[in-house]
Amino acid sequence: MKTMLWILAIFAAAVGLTLAARPNTGYLLLVYPPYRVELSFNLFVVLILSFIFVMYGMIRLVSSMISLPEKARLYHLQRAKEKSRQAMLEGLASYFEGRYAKAEKSASRALEEAESPALNAVVAARSAHELRAYDRRDAYLARAEEVGPLQKSLRLMTHAELLIEERRYADALGILRQLKESGERQHTAALRLELKAQQHLGDWDAVLDLAAQLDTRNAFDAAYSEQLKRHARIEKLKRKVADGKDRFLAYWQKMPESEKKDAKVASVAAQTFISFGECALAQKIVEDSLDNQWNSHLVAVYAECPEPDTVKRIERAEAWLKQHDDDAVLLLTLGRLCMHQKLWGKAKNYFDASLSVHPSAAAHLTRARLAEMMQDPLDAEKHYRLAQELVLSV
Repeated sequence: MKTMLWILAIFAAAVGLTLAARPNTGYLLLVYPPYRVELSFNLFVVLILSFIFVMYGMIRLVSSMISLPEKARLYHLQRAKEKSRQAMLEGLASYFEGRYAKAEKSASRALEEAESPALNAVVAARSAHELRAYDRRDAYLARAEEVGPLQKSLRLMTHAELLIEERRYADALGILRQLKESGERQHTAALRLELKAQQHLGDWDAVLDLAAQLDTRNAFDAAYSEQLKRHARIEKLKRKVADGKDRFLAYWQKMPESEKKDAKVASVAAQTFISFGECALAQKIVEDSLDNQWNSHLVAVYAECPEPDTVKRIERAEAWLKQHDDDAVLLLTLGRLCMHQKLWGKAKNYFDASLSVHPSAAAHLTRARLAEMMQDPLDAEKHYRLAQELVLSV
């Protein structure tokens, strides 16, 4: 289009000059003794214009010849850049396709061409990690630090994640500490990695702290977050058992009431206090938790300690039965409490009711032991057999 406009402009200029020259009858006399040249003025103008156009063309030609090496150099640079970018895109595509050998090769080639060097070093490192070539992985990460010092977060996050996958949790925390000390804000992904490492290392105080931080960022589903914190509290509680009864009791008393009433936490605490011989405290823990929220697994703990007053526990359990009459575990627990109190007939009725709601190996075994106490070997043999069948069918 541009060329066409130039052609039209030249033709228009030619037509304009022709029209302007028609009435012009002037001439030009050039004298250089002994020579004398007479030219029409129109011809002189044409010659001058032709000279100007020829000189302009020669200057352009010379200029193009002088700049030709630079243009060739720029062309080759552009071609190399396009090739390196294509190599980078191939590396990314191959990595996400799971073709790690090809991904490493392409990313390495793009890295050598200095195309987004930090990014390609990281892609090559991840690919080498997937190929379990840890020496090459570490070399790429070192290269990433060298070629991309300003992209520190990219390198450190990648390094920490890969170390966690290699189960080097303490080393991963060291890398994440570097990220924290760099002054950058701890983003959600970094907190997630730190949480994962602390879980595997068993630092439950750190897990609870990180879970609280992630909650403020809405990083987890509420149910998963609560499950995570519950697990940390339980593991922390289990660790306190080794400190002895007094320290365990002191720690338990300092816990928030909301945490104490959690069924799984209460179960661990109650079983621990039973092992310490503190049955009354274990009984209260179970009752408080069940009154707050019913849990079939926790109610089973209620019959594990025969003391203190079994009659009051039977009465409490029967009160729960009015609202949970179809709970097989509660019925089994009532049967066990009645066995402790030597109420054989009542225990038998509760065991049979539990088995009618949900047959279980535990219920059959307890029922068999009751039959032995009642001196009914045939009935005991039947329930032992049924318990064995249920175990083998799992």
